[in-house]
Amino acid sequence: MFESTSILKKRKLINFKRNNNIHIFISPITIIPVILVLISSILIFSIQKQTIYNDSSKHIFSGFIGYFIAILISYIPLEKFKKFIIPFYLLSLLSLVLIYFIGISNYGAQRWLGLGLFTFQPSEIAKLTTVFSLAAVLEKKNKICSFRDLLTPFVIVLLPWILIFLQPDLGTSLVLIFCFLVMLYWAQIPIEWILIFTCCLLTALFSFTYSNILILWIPLMGFLAFKSFKAKKIATFLVVVFHGFVAKVTPFLWEFVLKGYQKDRLILFLDPGRDPLGGGYHLLQSKIGIGSGGLFGTGFLKGKLTNLQFIPEQHTDFIFSAAGEEIGFVGSVFIVSLFLIFIIFLLRIAKNARTDFESLLVIGIASIFLFQIIINIYMTIGLGPVTGIPLPFMSYGRTSLFVNFIFVGIALSTLKRSISLRKK
Repeated sequence: MFESTSILKKRKLINFKRNNNIHIFISPITIIPVILVLISSILIFSIQKQTIYNDSSKHIFSGFIGYFIAILISYIPLEKFKKFIIPFYLLSLLSLVLIYFIGISNYGAQRWLGLGLFTFQPSEIAKLTTVFSLAAVLEKKNKICSFRDLLTPFVIVLLPWILIFLQPDLGTSLVLIFCFLVMLYWAQIPIEWILIFTCCLLTALFSFTYSNILILWIPLMGFLAFKSFKAKKIATFLVVVFHGFVAKVTPFLWEFVLKGYQKDRLILFLDPGRDPLGGGYHLLQSKIGIGSGGLFGTGFLKGKLTNLQFIPEQHTDFIFSAAGEEIGFVGSVFIVSLFLIFIIFLLRIAKNARTDFESLLVIGIASIFLFQIIINIYMTIGLGPVTGIPLPFMSYGRTSLFVNFIFVGIALSTLKRSISLRKK
């Protein structure tokens, strides 16, 4: 009797593990990235068919390696990564520092490091280590209620942000800021604090356009801090000083840190026709390509702008313009729908995670994906500046693709354990 009961329990456990593994393999979190890689590989083949080299096979091969990396990570409990967080974070900072001494320059920016036969982008690794570090720190704080609680998370993001921004890599630095704010919100930071951080962008903008308004704007931020913090006087003082610092340092960064092409990108998206052969060229050609695709597209290998490479390096940041031209509005909506489903499932996983650490990790990952998707597509259709942010799983780049699949593996690991918890 006892023996048969024990055997029955073992069979149930085996069946549960088998069903759990099948669920992971067919989850939208797993399938959607593979579909996007396949679509992108076809588009890359079309973009580069007239050249002597073609990265489509490399992209699809890297995608399948990334897929198996994600499946492998899904079997590892995320708690086991905790003891490696600090060493990996410090190594990522070291790699960002090494860029300034032995970095490889491409397209006017020094962002790559060489390791023998291949190169990689340390800023992509920094996204991964920063999310892990933030999740580990925020997990220990049940509720952030003072400046002291904010100090450690702020420093964790600030160090890689400075090193990335100075490369210069404006796009990835913006990704880190957005991820930081979303993770703070998920950790139950008061919404007023997030407004104070977010309004720094308006402070920077006012310092260029309507500097006189800062006389009223900065005290308004101080008043918001006075109403929302417990240590009212200290908080008001620090917020006023912080926004004043942003107002002063922004013109300096614009004048001496940002490169000329970055300034053009931030301005010319409002009127790319002002410099149609220079800074506005990418945006104009991208919009023309997407517009020429119409409802159903010109068809595979039939996009004139794509085939004739009117958009330089289209297989990287502007891959969505090739989709708009060759598979049209319907195909583009299909891609956006896949991304939307992917983000929704990530949010569900974050909500149902069994620990705060896992929940914070997945919400940080979701915020990175969401920001990159929105900014890249907006950039491609001319609604935003060219920031060099890749489209996840579609833009060619092995480092970013592998990191994206590592993110997927982390989400799968969280999903797997949340399913186990619900079944018990």
